[in-house]
Amino acid sequence: MINKNILILGKGFIGERLQKEFGCRIDGSMINYLSEAEKLIKKYNPRIIINCIGITGRQNVDDCELEKDATLLANSFVPVILAEICLRSNIKLVHISSGCIFNYDYKKNKPINEDSEDYFFKLFYSRSKIYAERAIEALAWDFNILITRIRIPLLNARHPKNVLDKLIKYKKVIDIANSVTYIPDFIRAIKHLIKIDARGVYNVVNKGGLRYPKLMQVYQKYVPAFKFKIIALKKLGLVRTNLILSTSKLEKSGFKVRNINSVLEECVKEYLKS
Repeated sequence: MINKNILILGKGFIGERLQKEFGCRIDGSMINYLSEAEKLIKKYNPRIIINCIGITGRQNVDDCELEKDATLLANSFVPVILAEICLRSNIKLVHISSGCIFNYDYKKNKPINEDSEDYFFKLFYSRSKIYAERAIEALAWDFNILITRIRIPLLNARHPKNVLDKLIKYKKVIDIANSVTYIPDFIRAIKHLIKIDARGVYNVVNKGGLRYPKLMQVYQKYVPAFKFKIIALKKLGLVRTNLILSTSKLEKSGFKVRNINSVLEECVKEYLKS
């Protein structure tokens, strides 16, 4: 039976995964105006909208620099339009945001909590996500909006957006700890946060930081022929934000957060079976 209470917008990597787990309706329509959002509300009449509309770039976030108009529309304007229509219609909005919006000091080694305003403005992708969060988070508590920040999706199945697929393809990895969102755990977290009617901003990542060589070593354990090299970040010549997000708020909500390094064996084994 289809769950008609929830509507997922966006048929991308995250949207399709959530739709499969929730058994709800999904719509891939792009929203350009408030009137288009109103038509979707009338068509589906949901109690909850999960916004998975977004652009991360065709290959990577660098491509957002070449598609500024489309990126700004999908990542910044659409969430604001949806927040407004949900406010008017008394609908809960769950907005899937990104943790790639902050600066981070590895020397201090202090995970970033949800209240940080030390933003990373060097990437257009990051700026587009910051704009949306700042615009809608002020409404969150009063108008039932949940903003979930995910980061570097790791999946136990093959998919082009899966960081494991990317690393296997690249075969050259950097060695710096980063927050990662293991998608099976992310889905459980979303279900939990909706169940408790959570509002405001939550970092939805696994505890701790993942060093890519660690994941590659686990993969190599099951695929001995696989080889990879570790390279310095500066040799990539790319602008990136590397950081660790705090999971304290998510844990205080009653959700058990697994350490990212504890899921690697499970992830790789299931990935190879997929």
